[in-house]
Order: sequence, then structure tokens, then C-alpha cells
Amino acid sequence: MSLEPERIWWTASEIADGKLVDMPESRQGVEALAKRLRWRTNPKLARRRSGRGGGWEYNWHLFPSRAQKALLAQTSMPMPHRPKTEDMDRNTAWTWFEGLPEKTQEVARRRLEIIQKVEALAPARTKFGAAHDIARMEGVGCRSIWNWFAMIEGVRRDDRLPYLAPRHRIARRKSTKIEIDGDFFDTLKSDYLRPAAPSFTSCYRRAARVAAKNGWAVTDERTVRRRFNAEVSKATQVLARKGIDALKRLYPSQTRDKSGLHALQAVNADFHKFDVFVRWPAERGEAEGVVTRPQMVAFQDIYSGRVLAWRVDQTPNANAVRLAAGDMIETWGIPEHVLLDNGREFAAKALTGGSPTRYRFKVREDDLPGLFVALGCEIHWATPYSGQSKPIERAFRDMCDTIAKDPRFDGAYTGNRPDAKPEDYGNRAIDLEEFLAVVADGIEEHNTRPGRWSDIAYGKSFAEVFDASYAAAPIQKATEAQRRLWLMGAEGLRGATGSGLLTFLGNEYWAPWMAEIAGQKVIARFDPAALWDGLHVYSADNSYLGRAPCKLKAGFFDTEEARAHSKARKAWMNAERAALDAHRKMKAADVAALLSDAALPMSEPVEAKVVRPVFGRKPEQVQEVGVPEDVARWQEKIVADLTEHRAAKEPEEGERDRFRRALALERRLEAGGEVSAQEQRWLIAYIDTSEYAALKILHEDFGDAMFG
Repeated sequence: MSLEPERIWWTASEIADGKLVDMPESRQGVEALAKRLRWRTNPKLARRRSGRGGGWEYNWHLFPSRAQKALLAQTSMPMPHRPKTEDMDRNTAWTWFEGLPEKTQEVARRRLEIIQKVEALAPARTKFGAAHDIARMEGVGCRSIWNWFAMIEGVRRDDRLPYLAPRHRIARRKSTKIEIDGDFFDTLKSDYLRPAAPSFTSCYRRAARVAAKNGWAVTDERTVRRRFNAEVSKATQVLARKGIDALKRLYPSQTRDKSGLHALQAVNADFHKFDVFVRWPAERGEAEGVVTRPQMVAFQDIYSGRVLAWRVDQTPNANAVRLAAGDMIETWGIPEHVLLDNGREFAAKALTGGSPTRYRFKVREDDLPGLFVALGCEIHWATPYSGQSKPIERAFRDMCDTIAKDPRFDGAYTGNRPDAKPEDYGNRAIDLEEFLAVVADGIEEHNTRPGRWSDIAYGKSFAEVFDASYAAAPIQKATEAQRRLWLMGAEGLRGATGSGLLTFLGNEYWAPWMAEIAGQKVIARFDPAALWDGLHVYSADNSYLGRAPCKLKAGFFDTEEARAHSKARKAWMNAERAALDAHRKMKAADVAALLSDAALPMSEPVEAKVVRPVFGRKPEQVQEVGVPEDVARWQEKIVADLTEHRAAKEPEEGERDRFRRALALERRLEAGGEVSAQEQRWLIAYIDTSEYAALKILHEDFGDAMFG
């Protein structure tokens, strides 16, 4: 829309009274100017005045340019009403603008560019003239430019851009939301949000039945499904239908930066159950050893990922953890931080593999966490059964492929799920000694395998990363006294009368100083994997007495799970529980009661109008009724007459007979004879067969002689 003054048409008197620039100030002078410039010859800009008095009216475009500018300058442009959205502060405006599509942002940039051109031209052309010229040059309406100026009225020059963006995206639209009956919707949600996880359609049908019984309004299923998904979050649905573990998987695991650590600064440990059947050595009095899937406890360096120590036992227990920790400390040193599973194997005081008679002695109740505290380690507890918090779980996943499926275990692999057993399941069990050798080889390969691309490795192996950091890290080693802390303790031992000799698990232990403990009860600490290395003897009050070497080596086979999750995940899960309770206003029993009240009446059986006969059933036995002799004679006569006149059964037609019949029909047609419609249909169908084609070739070669 072009810019115009308030008055468009002027009479000569009005022009004179307006005292416009470069225009006469008397009616006669205006009439003379109009006559000289021939204004009345332009019918679009000059017209006769209608009404009383008559005369002529002249359009303002006939005036000199300076008079036109003066009229425009006197014009008060109506400013549009600023929408409420423009009252937002500058931070809100820029945040809103940033979320707009690129196409909408480009519109705002073009508007700002046009405004800046108008402002640049205004000093030489006036703001109104500049707006008119720029509008014509840019191909936009002049009124639009003034609307854009209104949008940025009172806005800082550097904040204009977001205020010039089209506002249709934030305009309040008329709500078209369909109302859904609350009782009907609550019934459907309570039915759907159950661990049984019924389909939405079945829940909708049940809720509709209850609604029909109670007079509730029922909305279309698609509408209800959209409303349900809009109001009930996916996390709430997963919590209600799939449980807490499925909800945990929706929360992303935390990624931790290990670059600030060094070798042996932090370790983590857990148990892993191998998918391999292993036969353990027979204990005394047993014919053969137990066959089971072994459990391995392993300690892993968090910085490098290297497995530092491991022990294998039949079941998870604290003794295996203690001994594996001892192996790690004795070989590498004392870690600063230890991430342990919150399971009982790591936190309980006395655990002996779940069997009270596993050992033929009383195992001393040592506090396993106290071992690490005594060594100055800081213990961190992880969430049970949460593999996201323990880096060692990734190593165990690798071992499920590289170790459990080793060809040396062929026939002993059990599969990783009950429904994924291999064809050779249970064919054999691996001897413990062979199993340990393969595990040792597999862990060594795991540690030394090159091409690791973690944030620390960069193509190196875990062992190379560990060794490089270990050589430059401050490592704390254990003393002789500290080494005895992780040994297994056996109570109830008594020194032999006289010599103080200790007999333990088929081995004899004695040193000259042991005469002092003759007849006394003592405590022995030992490594069950190396009984022949001797015992460390303590008094009943746990004072160290000395070491007792082994005199008789009778042998003894080797004995033997995430950092607490962040407060954010706990708060999130609690919120989802609250959301589920808010949506699930009725228990399953309440929905079931409503369904019972809305039970459909039993349908009355409909009588069939057409009864299908049943074939193949034996006829019921009917008592024979006697036939008079004269009737019987007539029946015999009729049967004999029918038999006499019955046509003999025609012989079966062969392929040459069919071809002969086809030839006869063809010849009859060629001669103009009559052929029935049935014979024509048969002939057309027979000509298309391979039998006709083969016999036709034969007839062309031999003629009717082929029939013999």
C-alpha cells in the first residue's frame, strides 16, 4: 500500500486556503495554474465535484513535489497495535528467535535490512519519502515498512532482529482440544499401565464397556491414544509396563574422564560366571569332583583397563575377593581408590561360598572392607546389578567371546541363556587345571591385545598403557605384615602336645618355636591355593607368633559385583514413580470390578434355519419290518428287469482314442457337418494340450496308420 496524505482530492478554494509550498494562495491563482498546466485534461487526476456548488476537484499528485512532501510530512501515520509478544525482555526474545527455523530468521533479517535502508535515506528524502522509495525498490508495501517500524518501537538497535521475526508461530491459536470423560480416561489408563502390558486397543474396549454401563462419554480410540501419549510420558509407561530395570535403561549411562588418573590409582572388582562346565577335583571321600560353572573375581585398573588379578571359585565369596585383592597388592601395589560391588561377597564379614561345611575348620570372620581401610584405600560402593557403573563389565563381555567360546572348551560351552544352548550342550566338562590355564592365557591376550581405541589407549594395548603410567606413578607397596591381612584365617587349631605341631588339611606344619604353643588354641592364616607355602600362626587374641613351614605336602586344590548412581537418576526415577501413581488412579482390582459390573449378558442361542447334513455317520439300527410275500415277488421282478436293461460300462478312453475323436470332429467341421456345443468346447480344450500336439506330429508322419 502506497503512502498518501489524509486528503486526496482538493478544490481550488481548499488549495488556496491550505497555503501549500509553491502553490497560489487565492482561488483565482489556483484556477489559472490548473488552466496553464492543463490539469483537467487528465480524467484520473481531475474530476467534477458532485453535490451542491459543483466545480472541479484535483488529485494531490498534480501538486508540485515540494507541496506533496509537505502534505506527507503533515500526515500522521496510524501505527498498528503492538502484540503482547513484543513485551518480552531481550533475553527471552533472543532465545525465542534462536529456536525459529532458518527460513523465518531470514525473513526477519530482510526486514531489518529494509529498515536500515529507510533510515539511511531519511536524512536526504525524509523518513516518509524514503519509506516510499525503498518500498517500491524492494517490492514491498509501504504500509508493511511502517508496521515493521512499529514492531521495533522502543527496542534497542542491537535487539531489533528478534522483534522483526514473524509472530504467527507464537500467536495463540484457538483450542480444538476434544474433551475426554475423566472417569473413562482414568479407567483406560489404570488398565493400560499394568505390568501385564495389555494392548491399548483391548484396554480401550474394556473401558468402553465400563463407560456404557455407567453412562460415561466415549471418545474415538485414535483421539484417546494421542491424548494418552501426550499426557503420559514414555518413561512413565515403561516404568508401569516393563519395570524399574527397563526404566533404568532409558537413563543414559555416565561417561567418566579417566585422563586425570594414573595406573593403580583406582581399581574396580566384580564377579563373573563363565558359561563353561568345569569339573573340580574330588575332595576327600568323594568319588568324583563337582561339575559347575565357575565364578571368577577380577580386579581391573580403571585408568588403563588392564586386569590386574583374578581368582576362580565355585561360588562368589569373600575369601576369593580377599585372595584376589592380595594377589593384586603383592604384585602391583596398594591402590588409592577401590570401587566394589555392593553385593554381599564384598561387604559381608563371613562368607564361605554358601556352604557351611565347605571347609573342615571354622573360618575366621574377617571384615573384608576393613582390609582395604587398613591399607589406606578409599572404598566406593556401586549399585548392585548395575553394569553401567563398573568398567570391568566391558571386559567380562569381551571374555564371554574370547574365553568362554575358546575351541579348547568345545563341548563344555553352556550358552549365555537357557534358550540359547548349543547343540553339543553338556557333552563334556573341562578339568579345573585346564580351565585355569585357558583363562590365564585369555586374560593375558586381553591385556596385551593391541588396537585399543579408548580415551587413553590410542591404539596401544591395555598392558602398554598401564606399564607406561605405572613406571612414572607413585606406587605404594605392602609390607610383610600387610601381606598377611588378606590371607584366610582358620580358627580352632590346637598345637600338638609336646611339639606344638599343627596338622591342617592333610599337611603338617612345624617350626622349632612352636613348642611354646603346645596344647594351645591358635589361629592360622594361609593361602588355600598354596598351602605348601606355610602357615602364619597367630595367638587366640590375634597376636602374630610366627611362620610355620610345611613338613608334609599332601596337596589341596584351590579354594576360592557399580558405584552408587548419581542423585540425578534417583530423582528422575522417583519423579516417574510419582507420575505413574498420579496416572494410575485405580488398581487392577478396581478395573476388574468395573468390568464385572459391565459384564455382557449371555447371548441367546439362535435357531439355525438351514441344517447341514452330516455324512459318514453310521445309520441307527432300525428294527426290520416284515414284507408280504406278494410284494417281495414284485420287488424281485423289478430288480431283475433293471439289471437286464442296465447299459454295459464303457471302456476307458485312451490317448489315441481321444486324438481319433478330435480328428473326426475336425473333419466334420471342415465338411460343414453339425457339431454340438459340448463337442466344440471339448475340442478347443483338447487342441491346447501337449498330448494333441505330440500325436498331431505323429499323424502327419504316418497318417491313420498310427491307429493300427
